[in-house]
Amino acid sequence: MLGNWSLRLFAALLVLLYVTKADQDSRPNFVLMMVDDLGIGDIGCYGNDTIRTPNIDRLAADGVKLTQHLAAAPLCTPSRTAFMTGRYALRAGLGSTGRVQVILFLAGSGGLPPNETTFAKLLQKQGYTTGIVGKWHLGVNCESRNDHCHHPNNHGFDFFYGLPFTLFKDCKPGAGKGVLVDVQETLWQLSALLALAFLTLLVVRASGLLRISRTLVVFLAVLTLLSVIVWFVPFELLQTWNCIIMRNGEVVEQPMKLETLNTRMMSEAEQFMERHRDGPFLLFLSLAHVHTPLFVSEGFAGKSKHGLYGDNVEEVDWMVGRMVETIERLGLSEKTLMYFTSDHGGHIEDGPNGGWNGIYRGGKAMGGWEGGIRVPGIFRWSGRLTPGREVEEPTSLMDVFPTVVKLAGGALPEDRVLDGHDLMPLLEGETSRSEHEFMFHYCGIYLNAVRWHPSDSDSIFKVHFFTPNFSPAGAVGCYDINICLCHGDHVTYHSPPLVFDLSEDPSESRPLSPETEERFAEVLQRVERAVKEHRQTLTPAEKQLTWANIVWKPWLQPCCGSFPFCSCEEPAAAQ
Repeated sequence: MLGNWSLRLFAALLVLLYVTKADQDSRPNFVLMMVDDLGIGDIGCYGNDTIRTPNIDRLAADGVKLTQHLAAAPLCTPSRTAFMTGRYALRAGLGSTGRVQVILFLAGSGGLPPNETTFAKLLQKQGYTTGIVGKWHLGVNCESRNDHCHHPNNHGFDFFYGLPFTLFKDCKPGAGKGVLVDVQETLWQLSALLALAFLTLLVVRASGLLRISRTLVVFLAVLTLLSVIVWFVPFELLQTWNCIIMRNGEVVEQPMKLETLNTRMMSEAEQFMERHRDGPFLLFLSLAHVHTPLFVSEGFAGKSKHGLYGDNVEEVDWMVGRMVETIERLGLSEKTLMYFTSDHGGHIEDGPNGGWNGIYRGGKAMGGWEGGIRVPGIFRWSGRLTPGREVEEPTSLMDVFPTVVKLAGGALPEDRVLDGHDLMPLLEGETSRSEHEFMFHYCGIYLNAVRWHPSDSDSIFKVHFFTPNFSPAGAVGCYDINICLCHGDHVTYHSPPLVFDLSEDPSESRPLSPETEERFAEVLQRVERAVKEHRQTLTPAEKQLTWANIVWKPWLQPCCGSFPFCSCEEPAAAQ
């Protein structure tokens, strides 16, 4: 009798193990691809007819294309924070209060707080191997050079290869300066004046024209030296400090060589997928393109009809194609959810070196204007998602968080507010309505605009509380300062707020009024109530983008070799 009972128990355990394994095997791999500063109008399947993007277009044809996919912020650091956590950036303290809108120095102490939960952390708990290849731009250290409190390895990624910072003009010799240029100029002028004063005192003292104490001369010499150090070390050596490559916690190239960067990134991404082909795995390919300074690998220069920028976009398309080819070669198409997007809209102040945002107004760093936050959104999962579908409902980069966590079999955190929603019901056509009735568009920590999609209407209303002041007069961007700001005299508040119906006017060119929209008063009242409810969900968070947190701190500087003599080149074998 006991023997029969034991056999039955053993058989039940085998069935349970089989069912559990089968359930785990049904979980997909994830390949998430994000371009930097790409305009939605730069892609063929979103309307571009001059830049060739056949691989991205094929991805859309084989999957689902989102036409109202939105970044939670129009700049890199806050947008990527929201993407990683499924929450608005100010919940993590990564909304700006003034001029500093992103992390500016790799050796600053600000970044994605260790207590934030990324989708990578939750997938690790579900047995996934997680990796990121490419740009991070969410900080590295807090208190010491190797504490890595903000590093990808501390935020759920088993493997990291790429740029812990981002591309800035300083990364490419001859491209100019990109960090606090006016501050650099002021410090240089101050250093020059102090040096001139020191030399003048030295000459006067040596000639005997005036009796000048030696103490004063020494004091001025020390002051001059300190001024030169404060200007020269953080700013003139920015290429060394910021433009580096890390493999996990180790600096492997400082400064980085742009000529071979994309080739190495693609090699690392492919090797990661090959190593973990038996899965499950998550790979986040975070491209360095198409952020300025623009650069192209051999074979792409001069190939497009849109100059250097077009060359960059076509190289991005090639990289996407290689990712798809690798997944297909490994036989993982039906086991892999692939995703393609941009962190925000194109930087229109960069002119021919910046992106095109199609019919949408504004661009990068322009608050809630559509051009800065409406981005490509493409999902492909062969055998699961119907090819060629389009979803016109409002969706967000923050939705990726709950989508991948649920598909991986994980539980969403209950100890914090999430702002994203699971996309699978929309992607699979189980529902035709987005769960985003309201979406809140921030410019730094300031609520700039609110989108309302009434449940009883196909209209999508957008309410702007303030808008950035473009310059010079009549321009469509902040060309005088190169990037729009969110505070003080840099913005204009509207009373009543500007109201648009994006379903009829996606370019936001015709503000509504009580005479032209019968629901005008209702829109303002409903949005006001939603804002009040939203603000009740906000809790204080330590601000990460203060001057104290972003300034260069030598004791936090990642270094290859002995600081300050940081220099190394990645061996050719690793390329």
